[in-house]
Amino acid sequence: MVDITTKIASLKLKNPTILASGIMDEDAGSMKRIFDCGASAVVTKSIGLKSREGYLNPTFVELEHGVLNAMGLPNPGINEFEEEIRKMKDSNIPIIGSIFGSDSHEFVELGKKMQNYGVNAQEINMSCPHAKGYGLEIGSDPKLVRETTSKLKESTNIPVFVKLSSNLTDIVEIAKAAEEGNADGIVAINSVKAMKIDLELKMPVLANKTGGYSGMAIRPIGVRCVYEISKNVDIPIIGVGGVTTGEDALEYIMAGASAVQIGSAIYYRGVDVFKKICREMKCWMEDHGYTRLSELIGVAHQ
Repeated sequence: MVDITTKIASLKLKNPTILASGIMDEDAGSMKRIFDCGASAVVTKSIGLKSREGYLNPTFVELEHGVLNAMGLPNPGINEFEEEIRKMKDSNIPIIGSIFGSDSHEFVELGKKMQNYGVNAQEINMSCPHAKGYGLEIGSDPKLVRETTSKLKESTNIPVFVKLSSNLTDIVEIAKAAEEGNADGIVAINSVKAMKIDLELKMPVLANKTGGYSGMAIRPIGVRCVYEISKNVDIPIIGVGGVTTGEDALEYIMAGASAVQIGSAIYYRGVDVFKKICREMKCWMEDHGYTRLSELIGVAHQ
């Protein structure tokens, strides 16, 4: 019998697959559906203090090996999102509330409300590559990351995970700052800042010009980041970026991740991709003589 349960801070998960923020997580119905399809936990859409419409279309384009988007963090605002969280409270689904803000005060206010609504943990989105004032401006400053994480931890009593980007000059330095701020875990990586030019129109495809690139093409970048972070921090890591198969997930695990988030793979393999990835992980482990997932976490460092 192969055991693929895992633990991140106080979250005990039935398997290492988690729904990533930004896809099928705008309402309770879609999040429950994803959990029924095999995910061990769900991350909500990134929510801010006030409603935000996001950018004008086009906001999404499929490329050769992934997808490029610049949605602009559209969301209903934290007060309006309360109903969706409360609908989930009695479902026994581990919920990770994703929040974004322009400063530590906004993050603290958002974190308190998310906790009151009943989430099990919160993910600080400090790394959106295309939302000016809400992303890399905060997440690229070690002092701000440390301060924001620390204040959020002091104001709430649920786990805090800090989501980082490979677009940072030194992601390890930022991860260490988050740990110094008492973060309970690191999420790596967010989508990669990128652009697509339409040759006929001679202009960027996206209305925002730049966007976040996700999917299979960024997996080697994500694995490298997880590997480097794992060597320098002692808190759990959740790997994100291009996880499409069980082998992809195991690559992140071996690099040092305790779990993985899955987003674009739903687009390629359907909503039951979580069950498929778990089966593929178990098959690989059985074929190679492993009985517990914990045996593989960080094994590439040995």
